[in-house]
Amino acid sequence: MLSNKCGKRRNTYFSNYVVFDLETTGVSCNTDAVVEISAVKVENGAVVGEYSTLVNPGRSIPHYATEVNGITDEMVKDSPDFEEALSGFLDFAGDAVLVGHNIHAFDMKFIYRDAERFWGKTIGNDYVDTLQVARAYLPQLRHHKLTDLAEHYGIGTEGAHRALNDCRMNQQIYEMLGKEMSNPSKEAKAVRKCPRCGNILRKRSGRYGEFFGCSGYPECRYTENI
Repeated sequence: MLSNKCGKRRNTYFSNYVVFDLETTGVSCNTDAVVEISAVKVENGAVVGEYSTLVNPGRSIPHYATEVNGITDEMVKDSPDFEEALSGFLDFAGDAVLVGHNIHAFDMKFIYRDAERFWGKTIGNDYVDTLQVARAYLPQLRHHKLTDLAEHYGIGTEGAHRALNDCRMNQQIYEMLGKEMSNPSKEAKAVRKCPRCGNILRKRSGRYGEFFGCSGYPECRYTENI
């Protein structure tokens, strides 16, 4: 939903939520554009709807981006622009909590940027980044990419890197992570978590030496002395 204030990152399980994912022309939220947006709506842990559309970015899609997501200029030439596609997504999501993988560092930046550009507002939905959750509750895994988590839980990865397929995969992963959160492993219990927001505390260095700081900085500025 459009708002004057960004939503907060949450580190917990919700039974009602909307998983979303973007495919883009590149990795820069300053210069790149969205070419696909998809979402899966969940109520009481069950999928109740999907939203997906290709997006015409108004520019040529670089070859390296097509190599990752398979989306070409020909595929998007008759697709809506992102203003129309983002409006459709916001109507679909309403005020639900948003869920996605690495969305704190990537996807949210694109939709914040373009909501401001189109309508002079931001997105007020709280959100859960499953990458951060997985790092906190599956510390024994060496890697936490979406496909790594899917393989860990025995979830199929066919069609990865297309937005809707990634949403479907991530929805199943988030449900499994919900179980991890309700019954954390010995390894997960040993991970230091912020008492304010639940994100991981990381060892940092400052003017007066090392300290523990919340990985949710700058939204959360909690620190602990070592």
